[in-house]
Amino acid sequence: MKTDNTSAKRTHNCGELRIEHEGREVTLCGWVKSYRDLGGVVFVALRDNGGITQVTFNPDKLGKTGWDLACSVRQEWVLRVTGKVASRGDDRNPDMETGDIEIITEDLEVLNRSDILPFEPAEYADVSEEVRMKYRYLDMRRPEMIGNLKLRGLICRAVRDVLDGEGFVEVETPFLTKSTPEGARDFVVPSRLQGGKFYALPQSPQLFKQLLMVGGLDRYYQIVRCFRDEDLRADRQPEFTQVDMEMSFCDEADVMKVTNDILRSVCKVSGKPFPDEVPVMTYQESMRRFGTDRPDLRFGMELVECSDLVGKTDFGVFTGAVESGGMVACICLPGGADMSRKQTDDLGDWLGQFGARGLAIAKIENGKLGGGISRFLDPVSGELVERTCALDGDLLCFVADRAEVVRRCLGELRCRLAVEREMSDPRDYRWVWIVDFPFCRWSDKGNRWEVLHHPFTSPKVEDVKKLEDESRRSEALSRAYDVICNGVEIGGGSIRIHRTDMQKRVFDVIGISPEEADAKFGFLLEALKFGAPPHGGIALGLDRLVMLMTGSSSIRDVIAFPKTMQGTCLLTGAPSSVSNVQMEELSIKSIAGDE
Repeated sequence: MKTDNTSAKRTHNCGELRIEHEGREVTLCGWVKSYRDLGGVVFVALRDNGGITQVTFNPDKLGKTGWDLACSVRQEWVLRVTGKVASRGDDRNPDMETGDIEIITEDLEVLNRSDILPFEPAEYADVSEEVRMKYRYLDMRRPEMIGNLKLRGLICRAVRDVLDGEGFVEVETPFLTKSTPEGARDFVVPSRLQGGKFYALPQSPQLFKQLLMVGGLDRYYQIVRCFRDEDLRADRQPEFTQVDMEMSFCDEADVMKVTNDILRSVCKVSGKPFPDEVPVMTYQESMRRFGTDRPDLRFGMELVECSDLVGKTDFGVFTGAVESGGMVACICLPGGADMSRKQTDDLGDWLGQFGARGLAIAKIENGKLGGGISRFLDPVSGELVERTCALDGDLLCFVADRAEVVRRCLGELRCRLAVEREMSDPRDYRWVWIVDFPFCRWSDKGNRWEVLHHPFTSPKVEDVKKLEDESRRSEALSRAYDVICNGVEIGGGSIRIHRTDMQKRVFDVIGISPEEADAKFGFLLEALKFGAPPHGGIALGLDRLVMLMTGSSSIRDVIAFPKTMQGTCLLTGAPSSVSNVQMEELSIKSIAGDE
């Protein structure tokens, strides 16, 4: 028996042998998932990224030296075994794809031993995410993680196949570029050759892909790494990957068609459904019905405005909101009358983070409102029940405030309740395009107008004059579009501004002076002067898309080496300090205190 790494070839992976291979001599390599020593025989479950096969060791086949070695094997050792495929007969395991067979080992080679692991891959559920991320290479040994990364690769191939077939050209754009304001903080990189100056890592290839259209490439795409220095959450990382594409001489429908083709192909390789036609919904309709521009269509509980009804009552909270120009709306929770006072109070407290000053409730009893605030709503009880289509045992949840607060709160509430009460089928995938976004909105915090997407998005032609009139500016719509699935924004794009004069007008609207525009975007403004074609595109979040296709709860589960919520890599220890010599070479000095 060999104990060195003299050979590591194999004839099959650990997931492909079946009963029809019975009698064939094979060689497998893999890790010991588990072992059972029954005295006269040792059973090992050998695992690689193809699956698991039962391997049997007995002294008659291995001899004393080989048998002693087999008895010493432990979990996560790396083995190479050669033997014959045999039927397991009545001992077959129907829960394993290879459960009909086993390998009767004739030769055993230990390719490597393993120390005791900080956690067993099979027991990951009982291990903190911090430990899993520190030992990510062990976490990857789980079939679920391997499956996620394999599917990610298949999805990337499917994307490329569609776009290559549509005449798109894959082009790489720079990672070291100029810092430009695009909403989030840039990651900056000091230049050694240009002391005191900095590159920025791209938040997206937005400007470069527009320049490719100016250059006449016509159709571009890239599966590209992007970087944003922003607070993290389950679906956000400091470095992320997007499917980026741009087209010349197109309109919104052209971009949406190609995107639908991509998503259809992605769903096909992922074994998920995709509709023949993806519905299109305006921003205003989405906000009115669902309280958000990324609606989850898998369940009901749509927002119902009732300002006109409750305004007839003497309930001060509601009438005060209506009289001050706000609104009152509610959602109807099917069967929600079983919720306790404490549960609904807790929901009201939770909504405080979204601006709500409380949550009012009423139950449906015998076709009328009961409990909660029902006594204040007696004059309109029947009308409210009719408008909300509520049934006995349902619960009405009301919020009164400014329209944007009401919609956000009820939008968040409907999603939370749907999760807690398991109202949506995880196998259901509901796609929708959101269009006709407002072009810009006033920011009290910034004391200026801000664009909803980015400043290179084109306004609708018929709304350009509204941008010049500050009193009507909020009415102007953009040529932007987002694609949503199950309440997750998978991608967003727009038809771009392709004329210098229009781009300057938009910069002026959002408070970017000509001097600032020239300093930050002068190269783009100049390029648009030289016959830039009309163009548009979209960026799809690859990490979010894979997360959706795998049913994962976080994009960290579909990225090989993710960062924590604090932006650190527990595996490598990044970010870390650098030497004073490196700092001097880069002409920079740290003002942070010693840790």
